[in-house]
Amino acid sequence: MRGKTDTQVTMLTLITADQLVPEDHPIRQIKPIVDKALSELSPTFNQMYSETGRPSIPPEHLLKACLLIALYSVRSERQFCERLHYDLLFKWFLDLNIIDPAFDASTFSKNKERLLENEVARNFLVVILEEARQRKLLSEDHFTVDGTLLEAWASLKSFSPKDGNDAHGTEEKNPSIDFHGEKRTNDTHQSTTDPRRSWPRKDMGRKPNYALPVTC
Repeated sequence: MRGKTDTQVTMLTLITADQLVPEDHPIRQIKPIVDKALSELSPTFNQMYSETGRPSIPPEHLLKACLLIALYSVRSERQFCERLHYDLLFKWFLDLNIIDPAFDASTFSKNKERLLENEVARNFLVVILEEARQRKLLSEDHFTVDGTLLEAWASLKSFSPKDGNDAHGTEEKNPSIDFHGEKRTNDTHQSTTDPRRSWPRKDMGRKPNYALPVTC
């Protein structure tokens, strides 16, 4: 028998985002680690923010959002804020209620950039990594990441000669540089944004827009 399609109707329902996230979802193992790290950083947040003025987006929300953007390969802050409108898992991870509005994209970007300029973002990641290491959740094996994230977070422009002799030296924030004909390897160049990052290379036979394998 063919089922009927009913028109959606507005109704009041007593349910929370926590009830909608599956109990065996991997994100449930990550959230306690993140909450613990943020709790330890709470005194630092108190020193960073003024006690007067208009309230900003809580730093806990900003750092959790950065983690979601990385875990789910969200392309931009604007796309993240758009997804936050309807993605109940995202709202649950940020400790938001279902009816809470999403962040304004422009405000979110400005607050996020200001927070990441401080050492607190690095401390946040260090605490999470240490906790994950103790729980044996980390692996030394190679993994794949979205090539566009590589380009955005540690772009090719961030790689410079290890000897400090950079022929493309410039003071521009985002300069246009032509690397054509220049040979760069892990032996001669390193990233100025993340010295431990290896030079990205594509798998043989794959198109340029596929994920890139990176060795930790």
